[in-house]
Formats: sequence, C-alpha cells, structure tokens
Amino acid sequence: MFNTLKNAWKIPDLRKKLLFTLLIIIAFRFGSVVPVPFLDASALSEIMASANETALGYVNMLTGGAFANATLFAMGITPYINSSIIIQLLTVAIPPLERMAKEGEEGRRKIAAITRYVTVALGLIQGAAYYFFLKNSGVTLYNEGFSAVFSAVIIILAFTAGTALIMWMGEQINQKGVGNGISIILFAGIVARLPVTVGQVWSYFSAAMQSPESYSQYFIFAPLFVILFLAVIWVIVFMNDSERRIPVQYAKKVVGRKVYGGQSTFLPIKVTMSGVMPVIFASAILSIPSTIRMFITNPSGFWEGFFNAFSTSGWLYSVLYLLLIIMFAYFYMTIQYNPIEMANNLRANNGTIPGIRLGRPTAEFISKILSKVTLIGAIFLAVVAILPIIYGNLTGMHGLTMGGTSVIIMVGVALETVKQIESQMMMRHYKGFLD
Repeated sequence: MFNTLKNAWKIPDLRKKLLFTLLIIIAFRFGSVVPVPFLDASALSEIMASANETALGYVNMLTGGAFANATLFAMGITPYINSSIIIQLLTVAIPPLERMAKEGEEGRRKIAAITRYVTVALGLIQGAAYYFFLKNSGVTLYNEGFSAVFSAVIIILAFTAGTALIMWMGEQINQKGVGNGISIILFAGIVARLPVTVGQVWSYFSAAMQSPESYSQYFIFAPLFVILFLAVIWVIVFMNDSERRIPVQYAKKVVGRKVYGGQSTFLPIKVTMSGVMPVIFASAILSIPSTIRMFITNPSGFWEGFFNAFSTSGWLYSVLYLLLIIMFAYFYMTIQYNPIEMANNLRANNGTIPGIRLGRPTAEFISKILSKVTLIGAIFLAVVAILPIIYGNLTGMHGLTMGGTSVIIMVGVALETVKQIESQMMMRHYKGFLD
C-alpha cells in the first residue's frame, strides 16, 4: 500500500489528486470542531459523556466526534446515505425513475440532483431531531420567546448546511480527487476516533492494574481485544481479495491463416462484490430509531421498550443488523451483475462454461454461483460487524468506539482507494509500478 502511494506521488497528475483529497479531509476535520452557536458546551459534554453506550455512539463515531460536540458537521454524511438508499429503492419500484436511470449520463445527473434535494430534506428532519434532543437535555441557551425560535432556526439550518457541505465535499473528491468521496469522508471520521478507542482500551487495562482484585479479567480481555482487532483486519483484507473463478473456454476461430481464440480463462466473481456499502446502508437504517428518540422526552411504556430493543448491545439490534447486511448485499448484487447479460456476452464471444449449455442454462448457472458467493460474503460482513457487540456483552467492555462496522468501513475504503490509484497508474503505463 505505502509503496503504491509512494509511486503515485511521483506522477504529477495523481499527486494533485492526492493533495486535493487530503485538503478536503483537512477541511472536513476543521468543520468537525466548529461549534454551532447558542449551546452550553459544559452541559453538552455532561450529556454526551455516556453517548457511546447508546446508538448515538455509532453516529458519533461516523462523524469523527462531531456529533457529541454539536459542531457544524454533527449530522455527518448519514442523511446523504439514507437519501441514496431511498432513491435506489424507488428507482427499482417507480418506472419513471427507472427510465431516468437508464438514460445514460443525463439520467444519472437527474438522479444525483434528486438525491441532493432529498438529502437536504432529511438533513432538516435530522437537524430538527437533534435540536429537540439538545433542548430537552437543557443544552440550548434560549428556550423562551423569539430568542428560542431564532436560535432553533439557526441551529437547525447550521446542521443542515453542514450536511450539504459534506455532500459537496464528497462530490468534489469524486470529480477531482482519488477514491469514492463519501467513503473517504467516512474513513476520515472513523480514523479520527482511533486514539479514543486506544484510550478506552488502556483505561480498562489501567483499571485492572489499579484494582486487580475487582478488574483482573481485563488483564486478558484488553489485550485480547487488540489481537481480535488485528485479526479482523487481516480477515477483511483476505476476504476482499477472495474470488470465485468460473472457468470459461473460448472456441477457435480461423480468419485467413490466423487462428483466434481457443484459450481457457475464467470469470472472476468477488466474494465481497458490494464492498462496504451493505454495512454502511444497514447502519444508516438502524440509526433511524436513535433519530426518533431525540424527539421524545423521557420515553415510557411502548416507546421505552422500543428504544431499549434497538439498543446497540441488544439481541434485536444484532439480528436486524445481520439481516439488513445480507439483504443489501443481495440488492447490490442484482444491481451490479446481470446473469442473462453475462451469458449473452459469453455467447457473442464464442465462450462457454465447460459442461454448461449456452443461453439460459449458462445464465442460471451464473445466477446460482452469484447467490452462493453473495451469501458467503454477506455472512462474513455480518459476523465481523456484530462480533464486537458480542465481545462487549461477554466481557463487559461496552462503549468501545471502534467496532466491527467501523473496521470494515476503514479497511474496505483503504483497499478500494489503493486499487483505484493502482488502476490509474496502470492507465498511465507507469514503469516503476509495473516493474
């Protein structure tokens, strides 16, 4: 990875893209510490002291700590992710949107514009929810008369503007930088929380050293978490490069005195073909209950049971998380791969899968392979995502900011970005890299 970045730095065009991406990340981190006006900072820190124990902790992790500090970028990129989910699902369900998506570049531009509008609308809703949460918690400075209304409007608009700005930053990275803009911003937020996670693990280990009679178990559990963290990273890297290869045989074709084709090759199908997107989308969906929670003061009865059920340490959260990851993995598989089209391409190029007839049987065979591979990849993502939750429940090490979800996103984005850099270097026939 580091060698690739070193070689990429030697190419002026790529160096400009890397510097631009780095500049956007720095701007994002600056925005994550700019406070929103009309809030009591000391009261806010007291309220957010236990944020990691709830679903709000996950939102805080994605924003790089901006949520807990109620800064300009407190809403993060979550509204944009939710907007993308809604639009992609509606594209499948609503024929006009489906036709628009198939219109090529112009259609994609229209879809992107609709996604932006929906993002702003969701940003307003989520910003309003966060404001009511802050108001009910006694964090806002003005709560009566015109001052209360004015401060509410400013705070909500500031949160929404922050979301819109992050969305714009992501689009700029897509156009002028390296990697997927939204993924890069998520990556930056997660990496910013790594020191906090190190501090949390150290606090458990320190507690064991200070009171061995009460916390001696952390002499084992704290180092075990570090080992598990490194092992998960290795497994993610291994699975990211894993693929199922379907053998393909091309028929010989004689043109004049030359013989074309006749070689054997394979059709690669990645185990984690959808990357980290199922995890991101599933996490965004499960953050909706925490958004609803912000509107309600001291919930009781049904609502108390509802929010307790969706606690990040609860079994219902883990089950739904697993199911949503599998669902979105299959959803992305259907979008990215069309078995009928793949079978037609093989037929057009005189290619056959040994033992499988051309046409419909080939499409059914490819479809069966895709389903099996997708299931393996989805279960892998789901297990890694919920493993830290299970570990926390078994060991008592709750509230760790760096969970399985964040590790998957962090490692997945890093690998995808490096591969993009490598492909751009290959396009430029960079001799130092090829050698």
